[in-house]
Amino acid sequence: MKQIIIIISSLLFSTIFYNQNIGLNLSLFSVLSIIVLIIGNSKKLINRITVTYAVLYLLTAILVFFQHTTLSIIANCIAYFTLIGSVSETKSSIFVNWLNGLYTSIAGFFYRNFDFDETKEHPKLKKDIDFFHWIKLIGIPLVFFVFFILLYKNGNSVFNDFISQIDFRFINLQWILFSILGYYLFNNIINPVKVDSATKSDLKTGNTLYKTDTFSVEILKKEIQLGTTLMLCLNVLIIFYLITEVIALNTSLTNNAVTLSNQIHSGINALIASIIIAIIIILYFFRGNINFYKANKTLKNLSFIWIILNATLVILITLKNNDYVTTFGFTYKRIGVYIYLLLTFIGLITTFIKVLKIKNLYFLFRVNTQIAFVLLILLSTINWDCTITKYNINHAQSLDLDYLINLSNKNAVLLNEYKKTKVFSFDKNQAIKKKYKTYIKQLNNRNWQEYTYANFQKNSNYKTLNY
Repeated sequence: MKQIIIIISSLLFSTIFYNQNIGLNLSLFSVLSIIVLIIGNSKKLINRITVTYAVLYLLTAILVFFQHTTLSIIANCIAYFTLIGSVSETKSSIFVNWLNGLYTSIAGFFYRNFDFDETKEHPKLKKDIDFFHWIKLIGIPLVFFVFFILLYKNGNSVFNDFISQIDFRFINLQWILFSILGYYLFNNIINPVKVDSATKSDLKTGNTLYKTDTFSVEILKKEIQLGTTLMLCLNVLIIFYLITEVIALNTSLTNNAVTLSNQIHSGINALIASIIIAIIIILYFFRGNINFYKANKTLKNLSFIWIILNATLVILITLKNNDYVTTFGFTYKRIGVYIYLLLTFIGLITTFIKVLKIKNLYFLFRVNTQIAFVLLILLSTINWDCTITKYNINHAQSLDLDYLINLSNKNAVLLNEYKKTKVFSFDKNQAIKKKYKTYIKQLNNRNWQEYTYANFQKNSNYKTLNY
């Protein structure tokens, strides 16, 4: 039964993806993958965590259909690996799910069909699957069949004419190979596997840090002295830096894009160095037994102050970026600054929790990868080209129209409507008109597998004109 499902799925895989761009086909593949997983792993998919990942996977597929952005496609792929990995081991961390999902998709077939004997260097084939026999069974008759056809053609003119009239052009070798690829993929995921060493290590490693046998009061006293002195100096330095940053923020009245850009980038560079050094220093001092030393309160408090001050620096850089966006509008780089600042702020919070609750590095990695996964999905819900265009048109004090024109064609309708309300130069008018026509032509030329929500919209702006 499973083999029939895999064969049908592989044929559907080739039908929806062969010679097609990404669109509706990715949503269909997502549904098909879940069906295959349910057939092969019905009991495992009852798990609440796995069901959640399945829902998120379907959500990202829907986002690809509606938003059709690169980010939504990336989110769908990562959600796919997360789901596959979760089916292989529901209790593992999300980054281990990614590893297991990727491993299953690439090598699941070989993992299941080979026995790895630790006493030998090479794997041995499972006895219940005799691949060599199947190769002989199919290959040898096929070779002799073709050989005798060629032999008989030379011996009989009627037979030669008959064979020559057979047209094999209907056979699409590439489509067949694509179907084989689909068969291999679905054969891999119908029963997900895992990287045993990584999964076992993850399952047996908790989030809590424990006191070790090498506890030495003498050594810890010296570390406390070093840490306290260092953190005190760094706190004084960052306070001074924050004061100058506030002064610069209040006195900066420039409307020059280059100046503002330099200010933002210099602030970000300082922030990058500051946060990385801050986290490394804190993780170094609170890596082990110093967490359980009674005289560590001063160092802890200084570390908490250091984290809070760095978080304040994040807020100040955010305000500076706001000024930049208010004046000149959104760009992908400016949005990237916001995302980086958010991730930095989250990293500081999780580091604060790690020190406060005496957690290990595994805790930081687990929590931050989970947050990054959720954030990726949330960001993929937005069509950024259209969002940037709408904001800049309506709010930017200095509109960079060339930048908007150079974005993808997803904002073509918005620019075409905006063109009707403003007077532009001939070149810009022509550029917007060309962009709009190209977009409409792309929509009209899509096959059904490539459809997105834009193909079904009834708005008059999307009229299928013949240019």
